Amino acid sequence: DALPIYPHPSPLPQAGEGALGDPIVLKKLRIRKVLRDQITAQMKDAMKAGDKTRVGALRLIMAALKDREIEARTSNAGLTPADEMALLSKMLKTRQESLAIYDQAGRTDLAEQERAEIAVINEFLPKQMDEAAVKAAAEAAIAEVGAASIKDMGKVVGALKAKYPGQMDFAKASAIVKGLQIGRAHV
Repeated sequence: DALPIYPHPSPLPQAGEGALGDPIVLKKLRIRKVLRDQITAQMKDAMKAGDKTRVGALRLIMAALKDREIEARTSNAGLTPADEMALLSKMLKTRQESLAIYDQAGRTDLAEQERAEIAVINEFLPKQMDEAAVKAAAEAAIAEVGAASIKDMGKVVGALKAKYPGQMDFAKASAIVKGLQIGRAHV
C-alpha cells in the first residue's frame, strides 16, 4: 500500500482554517516579513550612510509595528497588511499634525525632523488615491454593499477600509460617502 503523504498521526489543518499551511496565512506572513525586511534593510543602509534622522524614523516605524504585533498576539488576532497600513497612516497623520503645530510656532528644527519622518513613512505607504478615484471607489462600495440609506454608511466605509487600506484618507472618504448617500436619499 502507498504511504500516507503526511505520516503525522493528526491530520493537517485544511486551507481556510487559519493554519500555518493555509496559503492565505502564508501570504500574510510573507507580506509582513517583506515589510519588516524592507525596513531592516533600509535601516542598515541608513546606518552605514550615517543618516541619523532616517535611522530614527525607521526605528520608530519598527517599534510601532512590534507594539501592534504584540497587541494583536494578546488578542489572538493576527496583524494583517491592512493593520500595518492603518498603523503607518496613523503615524503619518500624527506627524502631519505635529508639523503644522511646529510651523505655526516657528520651530523650524522640529518641523524639518517631522518632514523627514513623513518622507520615510510615505515610502512604505501605497500611493494615495485622488478625490475622483475615492468617489468612484465609494460609489462601487455603495453598490457592492447595497447601501440604501445613510444608516448603511458604516458598512460602506468598512468595505472601503477593507479594500483600500492606506490608500485614502477615510475621514474624507466618509464625507464623500455621506454626500453620495444623502444625494441618493433625495432622488
